[in-house]
Amino acid sequence: MSNPVTPVTPVTPTDDAALPGAAENSDGPKPYAGYLLGLADDAMVYAQRLGEWMTNAPQIEEDMALGNVALDLLGQARGLYPYVGSIDGTGRGEDDFAMQRDEREWRNVHLVEQERGDFADEMARLLWFSAYQVELHTALAGSSDDVVAGVAGKALKEVRYHLDHASLWVVRLGDGTDESHRRMQDALDRVLPYLAELFDDDAASAEAAELEVGVLPSRLHDAVVARVTAVVEEAGLTVPDSSTWR
Repeated sequence: MSNPVTPVTPVTPTDDAALPGAAENSDGPKPYAGYLLGLADDAMVYAQRLGEWMTNAPQIEEDMALGNVALDLLGQARGLYPYVGSIDGTGRGEDDFAMQRDEREWRNVHLVEQERGDFADEMARLLWFSAYQVELHTALAGSSDDVVAGVAGKALKEVRYHLDHASLWVVRLGDGTDESHRRMQDALDRVLPYLAELFDDDAASAEAAELEVGVLPSRLHDAVVARVTAVVEEAGLTVPDSSTWR
């Protein structure tokens, strides 16, 4: 079964001064900077984890496909880091955020930082995270912040492909041999403890939602679960009730 590989878009350095709104912060740090930093960290950390599949995926073509997904996520992080630095009062750039922080300063969800395991584990994780990002960026495309809306609009095209790619693999493995079915179901079960955090509302997301810059994660829950459930059922697999996630 052939899997689509999207062309690699070169990642170019971001000129912080060119960011819309970068010079419009004389009124002090924006209260939603922490919210955006969390979104950027999610993308950056998962990009690094997906990059570990290069030369380790089950097919050469899949090496490239996951590499492209990683580059897309890296681009999302790079689109947000300089802007966050321009609105949080620190003036930090993308390299400062990516390489000059202690681990406890990172705001990513635990789902994206899990170590590379079985390929089925990665497809389960990619399925959930991509479904979440599709709903997230659909909402953020209507953000009151032009920079956030712009990043989300570009990302939405990418994450739809990520979701399609993960869906193809989940169905392929779930509807394949007895062995592949078992391993895919086990992978879906193993990812459960990390899902609830995706939809947790906190002070940062509440502030962003109130200003119509962001969206409360809890509002994405039902749509994300519906997307994943449709794929999992097509694969002949099961998703435990969300009340068992914690």
